[in-house]
Amino acid sequence: MSCNAQKTVCMVVQPNRRDRIVASGFPVLSIGVNSIQFVSEFKYLGHVINSCMSDDDDISREIRNMFTCTNVLLRRFGKCNCSVPVKLSLFKTYCLNLYDTALWHTYLKGSVQKLHSCYNRCVKMFFGYSRNSMTQTLFELNIHSFDTLLFNSSVRFLHCWRNCNNDVVKHLSAVLN
Repeated sequence: MSCNAQKTVCMVVQPNRRDRIVASGFPVLSIGVNSIQFVSEFKYLGHVINSCMSDDDDISREIRNMFTCTNVLLRRFGKCNCSVPVKLSLFKTYCLNLYDTALWHTYLKGSVQKLHSCYNRCVKMFFGYSRNSMTQTLFELNIHSFDTLLFNSSVRFLHCWRNCNNDVVKHLSAVLN
């Protein structure tokens, strides 16, 4: 097995209870002659993982990403007279890449509420709605609410998980059930 020491990091996951903390510092871990850096968070396949095992940092990343993508679309297509179906396709493709939301497990309610507000603001900004209620906006555009997006993401993830042909995944499913 070979490891790239420049891309490899080590993270100590903090226990939920303070009386279970084993040590505050750990010896240097090395692979060959290279020392491995200890980190409190890192990004793995686009998902932010931290030592508190909280998904709040990943939700914040998702908020920044949605605002950034919406602003890019507004700069490029805000002035042109695109049809609503074209704008819908652009928005869904570039702004709603919420593929990792089904992995969120531990987070503050306020973090998800911020993402919910971000989604509502981005929809209204990109499609030019200002004073309409969000329900009316979603109905006119025929798009899903934020809660529906999260629910559908979880259902798709569970469906793929259950129908996976990987032996490791099947073993994990049996252990978790």
